[in-house]
Amino acid sequence: MLTWPWIAFGLAFATAVVPFGSIELFVIGLVAQRPDIPFAAVGAVIAVGQVLGKLVHYYAALGVLRLPPLLRRAPRPGRAPGRVATWLKAATERARESPRWMAGIFCVSSVVGLPPFGATVLLAGVTRMRVELFLAVGLAGRFTRYCCLAAAPGVFGDVFF
Repeated sequence: MLTWPWIAFGLAFATAVVPFGSIELFVIGLVAQRPDIPFAAVGAVIAVGQVLGKLVHYYAALGVLRLPPLLRRAPRPGRAPGRVATWLKAATERARESPRWMAGIFCVSSVVGLPPFGATVLLAGVTRMRVELFLAVGLAGRFTRYCCLAAAPGVFGDVFF
């Protein structure tokens, strides 16, 4: 009975650090297989694992953690920045000018996933968002996302099946 929280937490943490799979598919599979598990418990365990895993990326973007040489890209002198680099620079400037804008974008991303949550985590680190705000907004948003996802089979199961 108590093994599912540890498996869910570990998988959520691992897929947050190294995105090798979809935690959303795991949530759907878990609640479909075990409908006796409360959706709020699933949402809480997965949200904590995801946010703690993304904290690694946040600290790397903040400059606290040093990435291994394999994951670092060497700058190429004389190369013009691409569209992504230009967008990232503009978003970074906007986030530094308006911390509320950054918190709002981060909140929307943590619930909806657009813009990608991984990208906003890095942006939060680069713009030096307070870690307390990062944790509070990230946990609330991810909890909402995964609770809704975990409740979906119970709510829409009769409609589709």
